[in-house]
Amino acid sequence: MIQPIRQQTLAIGATGAAEPLIEPLIEEVPVALVFDGVTQAVMMATPADLEDFLRGFAVSEGIIAQGESLTGIEIVPQSRGIEARAWLPARAGAAFRDRRRAMAGPVGCGLCGIDSLSQALREVPHRAYRPVLGLAEAAQALDALREAQVLQDETRACHAAGLWVAGGLRLCREDVGRHNALDKLIGAVGAVPEGAAIIMTSRISVDLVQKAAMIGAGAIVSPSAPTGLAVEEARMAGLQLIARARHAPEGRADYTAI
Repeated sequence: MIQPIRQQTLAIGATGAAEPLIEPLIEEVPVALVFDGVTQAVMMATPADLEDFLRGFAVSEGIIAQGESLTGIEIVPQSRGIEARAWLPARAGAAFRDRRRAMAGPVGCGLCGIDSLSQALREVPHRAYRPVLGLAEAAQALDALREAQVLQDETRACHAAGLWVAGGLRLCREDVGRHNALDKLIGAVGAVPEGAAIIMTSRISVDLVQKAAMIGAGAIVSPSAPTGLAVEEARMAGLQLIARARHAPEGRADYTAI
């Protein structure tokens, strides 16, 4: 299996005569997400926690329902990448095949496996809005996520997603892609505890809000500013969104406070 970090040799000096340095670089490889023998998406991802990635993608993209299990998983290295293969339970498999038959063209990454503009702004579960953490606790959560980033400490080239529950960071997953990091976290978590918050290292876009809403998270937190559509979608879903706000006294704000 490909390791998530490679050691890159660097020649120092114009002639390369000085002693070389070893620089750790995070890996980025094509990972095909395959369900019932059909490739749904190919993502450039860090080759770690791929079973979590496959499960989380299946849940966050609505291929299986939350709480529903894949019937089998296989991670298969290929010459130029990795196939992450899963088998779906009967109901999910039938729905997946119907959706694939209706698709007009190939899929790609970004908003993977959609075939219409309406699916880009898909329906997500709605909950009554209830803030689950304040601005001070959000700052603590961001600090805790940063301290938990093992791959980022080594490479300085990695995003992370974490689960914050009752004042503590329960879990962290890392990847070169912010969407991948969140899907890995979703696949590792399983059932999301009441009042849990998703903590991200990246800006918040609408697709991250959709993924968080799909698993019933109470909040999503970021050190960067959100997009306008992400705020709109979070409000519609009843999801608390705390992120950077340049003009706020504390430098961040609850964009969904009512």
